[in-house]
Amino acid sequence: MHYDIVIVGGGAGGLELAARLGRKLGPKAGKERVLLIDRSSFHIWKPTLHEVAAGTLDTHQEGLSYSILGRANHFSFLLGDLDSFDPVAKRLSLKPIVSKDLGGEGGRVLVPERGVTFSWGVLAIGSGSNLFGTPGADQAHLLERTEDAEAFHTRLLAAFMKASFAAEKSMSVAIVGGGATGVELSAELIEAHRELLGSLGAEQRFRLDIAIVEAAPRILGGLPEKISDQATVALERKGVRVHTGAKVSAVHADRLETSQGDIPADLIVWAAGVKAAPTNADYGLEINRTNQFVVNERLETSAPDVWALGDCAAAPWVGTAGKEGRIIPARAQAAHQQASYLAKALIARMGQRRVEAPFVYRDFGSLLSLGENKGVGALMGGLGGPNFFVEGLIAKWAYISLHLDHHRAIMGTPKTIVLALARLLQQRVAGRLKLH
Repeated sequence: MHYDIVIVGGGAGGLELAARLGRKLGPKAGKERVLLIDRSSFHIWKPTLHEVAAGTLDTHQEGLSYSILGRANHFSFLLGDLDSFDPVAKRLSLKPIVSKDLGGEGGRVLVPERGVTFSWGVLAIGSGSNLFGTPGADQAHLLERTEDAEAFHTRLLAAFMKASFAAEKSMSVAIVGGGATGVELSAELIEAHRELLGSLGAEQRFRLDIAIVEAAPRILGGLPEKISDQATVALERKGVRVHTGAKVSAVHADRLETSQGDIPADLIVWAAGVKAAPTNADYGLEINRTNQFVVNERLETSAPDVWALGDCAAAPWVGTAGKEGRIIPARAQAAHQQASYLAKALIARMGQRRVEAPFVYRDFGSLLSLGENKGVGALMGGLGGPNFFVEGLIAKWAYISLHLDHHRAIMGTPKTIVLALARLLQQRVAGRLKLH
């Protein structure tokens, strides 16, 4: 198979790029010239994985089929997991697709290994967690993919059931990492527990203890201190114990060993650090110490006609005073902006032109969801200063609008409105918490 443009990775950046290119090229040319590859058949916006884990978001309702999105946006889609990537030959191969038997073991080969050639390639394969070599950390749950979040949700439901019939009537969750994922997951678990208690009799109700363990002096270290303080107060009011300055030295099945003593836990989630896949070193491209592809100010990798965007790319932060020498943070808004820039650059290449202007990242601030009708955030620019702070229901609505804006970019405004209304009505009928 050959396509002019091949995009590997259907996350926020890769999917939006494919959709923009497909719509620009039109119904016929788009499907013939643009290919999106992903190892999953449906798309979930990664910032919502903590909701999937807690059960407050249903992947069967939220998931969007790549094939259907491709048909609507005029790009082709291929299901597959990247096996090799040759930037010189401009060729990649995908691992075979193997069926699974009832026991979850590998079965027969459904689709053999496939090869794809391209004129221009884009890597948007995301990143994962950094375990920092911590002993036993591989026992903890990760929230890198939809499958991870669903696996945690299954364990969570089992732990809920066990606690409701246990003599001590309690269960505990320890979250390693006080970044956005850890903070939002803790708040969402509190909401899930509260919803569950409403369906239980008095003799089955149990206490949920949640601890966030952060090695830094405060949680949300990459955000303004005011946001960190607001989030800490909000979490503690919900009953979450926030341990700062606590370095995890080992992970066990039932506890964390930290510099402040042991923290018992029935479930452990690792949400600390960001590191790209070690297999990135096998693709013949320059990488940094966290395995990200090193790109220039135009998002070009060390190989001609190959770009990288999103969490897998170490892109220089240009055009912003005080940010020189830093790389753009791994955020959904960065991938969104990079997709818009690369769509213009690739259309120019197809027309034998070149976009010389560098990619300039604009930080529009950060928003955090702290449960139903609650949130905190800092929005950059306007309103009488370099930034301003929002909290409560306004911040929650602003947070939701980010999710809807992503859907608008890949589905269009009318369909996004219909989808939002459908989900609201579904919650009214079926409830907010998924218990199956």
